[in-house]
This record gives sequence, structure tokens and C-alpha cells, in this order.
Amino acid sequence: MDFFFFRSTFVGENSFMYPKKELAQIIISACRHFNIETVVISPGSRNAPLTIGFTNDKDFDTISIVDERCAAFFALGVAQNRQKPVAIVCTSGSALLNYYPAVAEAYYSQIPLVVISADRPKHLIDIGDGQTIRQENVFQNHILFNANLQEKQTEKNFELLTAAFSMLTQVKGPIHINAPFDEPLYETTPLMKEFPFTAEQQIQMDEVNYPSLAEIWNSHHKKMILVGVHKPDVELEVLLDKIADDPSVLVLTETTSNLHNHRFVHSIDNLIFNLTPEEFSSLQPDILLTFGGLVISKKIKKFLREYQPKEHWHVNELRAFDTYFSLTKHIKIDSNTFFTQFGKHTKYKDKSEYESTWIAYRNHTNEKHAVYLKKAPYSDLKVFERILESLPNHSEVQCSNSAIIRYTQLFKIKRSLTIFCNRGTSGIDGSTSTAIGAAYASNLRTTLITGDLSFFYDSNALWNTHIPRDFRIIIINNSGGGIFKIIPGPQNTDSLAYFEAPHCLTAEHLCAMHGFQYITAHSIASVEKELQNFYQGESPKLLEIFTPSDQNHIILKEYINFLK
Repeated sequence: MDFFFFRSTFVGENSFMYPKKELAQIIISACRHFNIETVVISPGSRNAPLTIGFTNDKDFDTISIVDERCAAFFALGVAQNRQKPVAIVCTSGSALLNYYPAVAEAYYSQIPLVVISADRPKHLIDIGDGQTIRQENVFQNHILFNANLQEKQTEKNFELLTAAFSMLTQVKGPIHINAPFDEPLYETTPLMKEFPFTAEQQIQMDEVNYPSLAEIWNSHHKKMILVGVHKPDVELEVLLDKIADDPSVLVLTETTSNLHNHRFVHSIDNLIFNLTPEEFSSLQPDILLTFGGLVISKKIKKFLREYQPKEHWHVNELRAFDTYFSLTKHIKIDSNTFFTQFGKHTKYKDKSEYESTWIAYRNHTNEKHAVYLKKAPYSDLKVFERILESLPNHSEVQCSNSAIIRYTQLFKIKRSLTIFCNRGTSGIDGSTSTAIGAAYASNLRTTLITGDLSFFYDSNALWNTHIPRDFRIIIINNSGGGIFKIIPGPQNTDSLAYFEAPHCLTAEHLCAMHGFQYITAHSIASVEKELQNFYQGESPKLLEIFTPSDQNHIILKEYINFLK
């Protein structure tokens, strides 16, 4: 089947050498054609043809990170920030399995990640050879496409790579390219083949019947728009502002929604902590319209599952999760296009008090919140107030999961900040690596706010020569997983130590080893003092704030009760 052509380009006597393996050349050619700019490589021998090829090609920005789990999350942070696919390359064997947490996160967060693994040839699999596992389809449950390549199968490899990269651009998420290389591995040549990959197919958007949708929308008096994870978008804020002029429309946002307006209701959790069943029933929406990524608030999920809307529409060109068990329509189009067209057909319900009722609850909650924070003792809650106030305007913030992102949800965030968090799988395992990748990719200052367990779990993230000098880390060290004192259940068992993982570790020696300036705080006065100059200077800094493990959960519960 004569379906493609290639040309051989002689690079020249003084130019860099390329891998002699044609399989490596076709992978590199595919990455170049499909606009892969950043390649994160973990050291190894079996991936030598790929390493030689990528590092000797000026079209790629190549980065070396030893720990594969950290490398994958670093790449995820770059892709998350730039909204472009990033490739990761590893050797054969268990190295590949260390990618899995980041692959799962990329799958659920719809972040484009190109996983390229070197492998042993088939005749060496399951014969007891070293660094050899069954690598084909290893990410089967969390991958968009598996391209299992073979040496000397150029036509088939070309087809698989075209299909893989086309899927990546259509759906967004991770793809896996598995490339078996037989020895010798280190041979080079000045001859580089270029394979004429065709332009990828563009995703087909739905033809949306806006008048029909608007007719349903306009007929109801209680309409809720809930925004999940989203990138900042001023144009979308303007479009939503027009929709929100309707008094029958409520817009709920989260910390990671990155969309702001004085009428949008944020801090969902502390708003609905203490609403009665009667109040919940009166606030049950007729229509729920959602867009963006996954939602953090467990409270809003519980509310919408128990008080389900008659209609739930999700706007996303790729996929829709039935999070509230009431999904009636998946509108496969991007949110900007949808609201631009939909807003032309919507009409206001002047008699509705739906938005004003929610706003009244919000205003009451905000007043109580401010009163409590003025008298709140030293604790995680009080520390978060000071940290969030201190963050530099027009900077990016990465939050680790568990208690960190949930505390952040209780506060109004400066509109000039951009907040990220790995909410695809909500794991603590790669928060620091992701933050460093995002900081590397961004032209803005980046600060990571993390818990102690999340930080120590991913401490190899600091083993990285690409950390920007203005990168900052703030650790809330409450000597274990404080979330397990907050959520109901663990304290009622005799196994709390196994849930909470108490410890006496500090980050001091890690900072000394990796060249971070180390600072500590043990009181609100010292927190305020250290934050004053924390963001200044030309070297990475880490501020470790120690809070009272035996008091944090008590103070948080007092806060929740006070909001009633």
C-alpha cells in the first residue's frame, strides 16, 4: 500500500547526529508535525534512540527529570498551563508504571499528554529478561489511544501514530505510544527521514438548536449555572454577566473556576453548610447548566443529588459526566460559542426571587465569616486567611488536594489570581511536581500551597534543575493528614493513626539539599512577619507554617457552627 512518501535530509558534517533507528525517527517526526514543543525525558538505556533524537533536534525543548512519577506530573503542569500537549519519554519496565498517576489525572482533567515508552521486542517479553514487563495497553482504562508500534513496520506505525495524535487533538487527554527497540541502541546517523503526516481531523461540534433550548430555559423560574475547573477567560465572564442579569439565574463558581463577577456566588461550601431541608427544597433548581471541569464541593454535589433539577445540561465539546445523576443533555460545543449564541435567545423572568434569595444567604454568610475570622485563634483556618491575602496580584497559585483546596474554597480569591489544582483524580501524589512544571511554563510568579503529607509524598519533585528562581512553596504542617480529623468517621475508630499518618518531619534538610531558602512560622504574628518579604528575592523559597494538630478541626467546626 503506497500511502506515503518520505524524504531523506542530509544534516551536514558539523550538525548533530540522529538515531539510526527508523522507529525513533518516525516518532520524532510525528511529534514535530503535531506541534509537540516540550519533551520531558527520564534517563534510561532502552529509550536511547528517542533521547538522542529529541535532544539533538532544535525543534524540541527537552528536560531531564529522573523520577518518572515526578516527570509525568511536571509535564502535566506544563500542559495544564500552556494548554498544549507535552511528551514524556521513559525506558522500559517499571519506569512506565510510575507514569500512571499522572496519566489518570490527565485523563479526567482533559490535559493532553503524550506518553512515549521504550520497550523490549516481543521475543524478549515474559522470558525472564531484566526491565521487562507487559507494556502494551498498560493504561487501557485511562487512555484515549494505544499505539503499539513495531520495528520494521513503517506503514502500520505511520497509521497508528496518525490515529493517536488525531485523537489527542480531538478529545484532549493522554495517548500512549509504545516503541520496542532491539539492540544496538546508540547508533547514530546524519540522515533524518521526514514522514509526511497529514493534518489532523478537527472535532465536529454539535449543531445546537438555540431557540429550542432557550424556550425551555425561559419557561423556568429557578435556573442554576455551576462552573467547574476552568482557565481565566474575560470574554466568558462578560457573556455570563449578561445571562446573570436575569433574576431567575444563579451562577455558582469555585476557587478553580477562575471566573469572577460581583454577582457570582463563590465559596459554595460555607454558603450551604447549614441550610435546612426546607431551605434546600425551596432552592432546588428547575434547570442546572454546567460547564468546565470537575467540581470540588461535596456539599453542592450532595445538594444537587438529593434535590435534583428537572433538566441538567452540560456544555463541553468533549465529554459530560453525570455527576448529579440527572444529566438530560450533553451539548457538544465550547462554552464561549454556546453562551454567545444562547444569550441572544434568553429572556428575563422579572418576578423570580431565585438569585436574590441565594444572594441574601451569601451576604449573611460573608458577614458571619468576617466576624469569626477577626476572633479566630491560631489555626489552619486563620493561616489561610493570611496566606490568601498575601499572594501577589497577577500571579498563579497551585493548591494541593485534600484539606488545602477545601480551606481555600472558604475564602474569596483575588480576581487577578489564577488557581490550579489536580482535581481529575484529586490525589496528593504529584501536586509539587505539577506546580513546578506550571511555574516552568508560566511567565507569572507561581506559588504552591500544600499540606505536609502531600509535600513529603512528592519530595522528589525538588530534584529538578528547572525550578524558577521566583518559585515559592508554602507548607501547612499540621503533623499529619488533618482532613481525617475533619471528616466524619475516622475519629470514631481506633485506627486514626493509620488514617492520619502523624509525623514529626520538617522540610529543612530537603531545602538545604535542593537549594531552597527555608523559613518557618509558628504563630499568626510570625506568619504575618515572614509573608511580608516572602515573595521578594531571586532564589526559590519555602515557608513551613506549623499549626496545632489538636485544635485545627475544633476551630473549623466552631467556624461552621458560627455561620448558622
